[in-house]
Amino acid sequence: MKTLYHAADSRGNADHGWLKSRHTFSFANYLNPERMGFGALRVINDDFVIGGQGFGQHSHRDMEIISIPLSGKLGHGDNIGHEGIIETGEIQVMSAGTGITHSEMNGDANEPVKFLQIWVIPNKMGVTPRYQQVRMDEHMKANEFNQVLSPNADDAGVWIHQNAWFHMGNFDKGVTETYDLKDANNGVYVLVLEGSVTINGNTLATRDGLGVWDTKSFIMDATEDSRVLLMEVPMQ
Repeated sequence: MKTLYHAADSRGNADHGWLKSRHTFSFANYLNPERMGFGALRVINDDFVIGGQGFGQHSHRDMEIISIPLSGKLGHGDNIGHEGIIETGEIQVMSAGTGITHSEMNGDANEPVKFLQIWVIPNKMGVTPRYQQVRMDEHMKANEFNQVLSPNADDAGVWIHQNAWFHMGNFDKGVTETYDLKDANNGVYVLVLEGSVTINGNTLATRDGLGVWDTKSFIMDATEDSRVLLMEVPMQ
């Protein structure tokens, strides 16, 4: 097993007043040649947007873009006919493909929204742009890794054009859980959203990240009540 540890405070930092963002990997004005991604996982942005503000219309292409609100509401609008609110407990994906224009605004005029935006490099270029939004919290079981994303449209959660699986879980202190990789050629990037866990001797606190690869499985011990996101992606 190989591992790569990223402390929360080692991430890139952007503060635009209305937007505060931490970048796990190189993004915008944060350029770190040693932090260009983890396999097909290209971007993890940890965003905080004040009430009534957000990202106006902008374009993407040939990228799988996943948004996960952690608190508050995220407003979405795009040029393929989707407009609405992504609430905490939901997950949204856009396959940008040949090109999509969208906006991301705080869905509340007063309360801030906190959300993750994650980019995964697709295994197919030039696809027809698509949008999907799924509520996941109603089906999540405590002290388990719950699938929220996969390559398969018929599986739990959203799907993307990549051999990737995301899982989320809330774990009580003292719980031990094993994660079995879906593909032994993949790696997993673990992001601790809250709490503290230990994996292969690495202790991860809130917003710490750990890349794990060259293994078929790994064991996670929750040293505090914790919330964890696992992102399994191809390493090549």
